[in-house]
Amino acid sequence: MPILLLILLLSVFTYLWLARRGKTLTRACRWRLDRTLGADRYRCAACGAVATGAPRHCLRGD
Repeated sequence: MPILLLILLLSVFTYLWLARRGKTLTRACRWRLDRTLGADRYRCAACGAVATGAPRHCLRGD
């Protein structure tokens, strides 16, 4: 029984780690479609960064 609980715990942590790894947006990033810049341009409401296409990463450092 303890071995099954250990396997369950490891599988839950692995799933959570893999699910988090694909998402790098931070809470401060609020991407909004800005059609004044173009059809496929997004602007961050928090920092003002501009990106083409749907952004997945925070661009504050760029």
